[in-house]
Amino acid sequence: MTMAYHRYHGLETRIVRIFNTYGPRMRLNDGRVVPNFIHQALRGEPLTLFGDGSQTRSFQFYTDLVDGIYKLLLSDETYPVNIGNPVEITIRQFAEAVLEVTGSQSELVYVQPTDDRITDDPKVRRPDITRAQELLGWEPRVDLHEGLRETVEFFRGRVLRELEMEKSG
Repeated sequence: MTMAYHRYHGLETRIVRIFNTYGPRMRLNDGRVVPNFIHQALRGEPLTLFGDGSQTRSFQFYTDLVDGIYKLLLSDETYPVNIGNPVEITIRQFAEAVLEVTGSQSELVYVQPTDDRITDDPKVRRPDITRAQELLGWEPRVDLHEGLRETVEFFRGRVLRELEMEKSG
């Protein structure tokens, strides 16, 4: 639709394809893997991995996304540009990183998915950011552990308040 408006009306447009992004201010119970794992780890609960944990993902910190969108906005590029992190890790490795950053002793629990949304989940997600690198001079800068530390600190306060409310009643 964006390209149709661009072509027909001559509007200046940009199209960004956003890949897995995380950071502070995510909703704690939104069902995505980042807040789920952090929430479980901070509560000392087992981290739930669907399947065997070998499916891969790539995660970019929100500041990298904002930087990529900004650079795209300043460019003349009208075709879609992928903004994501091409560093791919398994869900098991991600869970282990969350445990390391939180200092949690939670265990990893593997469950077989039954929900169609989970069973249809792709085994690999890794963006090709070649166009972003070539056209915008952009690539992600924030290391996973660095971004996780900031994200965990945001969630830590929320989870502590949640636990206090549960104790009081």
